Formats: sequence, structure tokens, C-alpha cells
Amino acid sequence: MRYLDVGTAKQISKIGLGTWQFGSREWGYGERYAGQVARAIVRRALELGVTLFDTAEIYGFGRSEKILGQALGEDHERVFLATKILPVLPVAPVVEQRAVASANRLGARHLDLYQVHQANPVVRDGTIMRGMRALQRVGLVGEVGVSNYSLARWRAAEDALGSRVLSNQVPYSLVARSPERDLLPYAQQRGRVVLAYSPLAQGLLSGRYDRDHRPANRVRAGNPLFLPDNLTRAADLITALRAIADAHSATPAQIALAWVIRHPAVTAIPGASSVEQIEHNAAAADIDLTDGQYQTLTAAAARFQPITGLAAMPRLARARLGR
Repeated sequence: MRYLDVGTAKQISKIGLGTWQFGSREWGYGERYAGQVARAIVRRALELGVTLFDTAEIYGFGRSEKILGQALGEDHERVFLATKILPVLPVAPVVEQRAVASANRLGARHLDLYQVHQANPVVRDGTIMRGMRALQRVGLVGEVGVSNYSLARWRAAEDALGSRVLSNQVPYSLVARSPERDLLPYAQQRGRVVLAYSPLAQGLLSGRYDRDHRPANRVRAGNPLFLPDNLTRAADLITALRAIADAHSATPAQIALAWVIRHPAVTAIPGASSVEQIEHNAAAADIDLTDGQYQTLTAAAARFQPITGLAAMPRLARARLGR
């Protein structure tokens, strides 16, 4: 495992574990997963040197936090524990109350990273960050982060907090590269972190799917990337991933993760549906892509032009009806 160097009290692994799927029924993993498999995944992640565990109060309406906290057991102090507040009425006293509730569900005395899950379009960050400052002052929260923020809003959050907002959690992968425009340069220059969620584009980059083998669960089925036409368009990128994977005796998913975390300011937080998958994810941290391999993947990603936005809506409707 490799780790970031950003001056945090605990090390942050370059591959973390995202836990949206813990207790969230929309993924369709079932009760055995929530009750048994999730714990086994967390325990194996710890053995492999994973330190970053990311959850949120909205995941399973608190259930993800409870499952993660129970799985960590006595090992809370070994990990960099991150959760998120959904900023509905995010005035300072509410921020403080919700942090306490999250910590209780996690069974933790300290949240290493407390993040604002979305930028509130009405409430600016001043009152949110007053609550965050209070939480840092009493020692419940270590670092403050944001999620799905523009660069301008990230900077505004830092101004409001009066100190660094360590991280911005955004989608970043071979097929979602907009953070490269401004978020990644800012993070690298200022000693900040981009937490890459959906680094495998919800599994598209695993190579498991094509137009004849589409995903069944609700989350992926509602993602335009998995439209039959887009799966066909992704074939060139998947082929490039497979060729480089063969050169490293790895899987396409591992190569896609290695591409994401090659940037020094990025750590990835893929989910895991099994112990085997967390093992594969963690192993991706040790893959060194050559400059040529990195550029080959970047070029193949640039050629992938998926159907998105309004143009995807009628196609999604037809796909759901099986037409």
C-alpha cells in the first residue's frame, strides 16, 4: 500500500474503501452482504494496509455508518475515518449535532475527516464552517472536507473555515476527467487532496459489461454509461485497459485504479462487493504504469464520447423497458 503525504495525523492510503453499498438496498447486495460480507471486507482491508474508510449519514440512512463502525471494532484509532453531512438546514448547531450523531453510529470518539456532502445552493459555507470550527475546537473532528464542490466554492469554504479544507470528494476516473482542469492542480499546489469516488465508473472500467451483458442493479441501470450504445463506444478503452493489464498480470479494474492514483494528490475510494474485490483494489496501489501506458489510456479515454444528458433520457427509458 502507498500513502499520501499531506501532513495529517494519520496516514491516508492511496486506495481507500467507499461504503455507500453498506446497508444501501439500491445496490441489491442483500442482507447477508450487510450482515457478514461487509465486515469481512473491512477486516481484510485493514490487513492490507487500507487506512481510509469513507461513509456518509445518508448511506442507508445511517446504516452504513453503523455497519462500518461495528466492523472496525477496536481498530478505530488505526484508520482515517471519514463521513459526510448532508447539508439540509446546515446551520452551525445542526452541523454540530449531526457530527455527534454520526460519531455515535460509528462508535468513534473522533472523526478524522468530516465532509459536506454537497454544496448547498441556498446556504453559503459561513454557517456550515462555524459548526466545523466548533467541532475541531472540541476535538471531535480532525480535518474538514467537502464533496462535489467547484474550485471556487472549495476556496470559499477554506476562507470561511479560516484554515485548510483538506479534501474535495468528486467523481474522477478515465471517463470522468473534469477535475484535471482545476481541482487537481489546486490540490497539488496547496497540499490538498482529491478523493476520487466512482474511480471505476461504477464498474464500467472493470470490463465486465458490454451491450449484451448489462448490469442489473438499480444504481448502475440508471447510469447512462451503461446504455448499450455507450457500452459499444467504450470498447476501445476497455481493449486498451486489457492490453496493459496483461502486461502487468493485472485486471482492467486494477489498471484503471492505478491510472487514477498516479496523480500525487489523488486517493481513490472504490467500493467492494467481496473480499476478493478489496484485495484486487488494494493491490492496484502497487502498480506502476509507465509514461507510455498512462498516455495510451489517457488517449483512449479522450476518444470515448458517451451519450449523456438529455440525449440519454429516452434511451434510458427504452433500456428499462427492455427495448
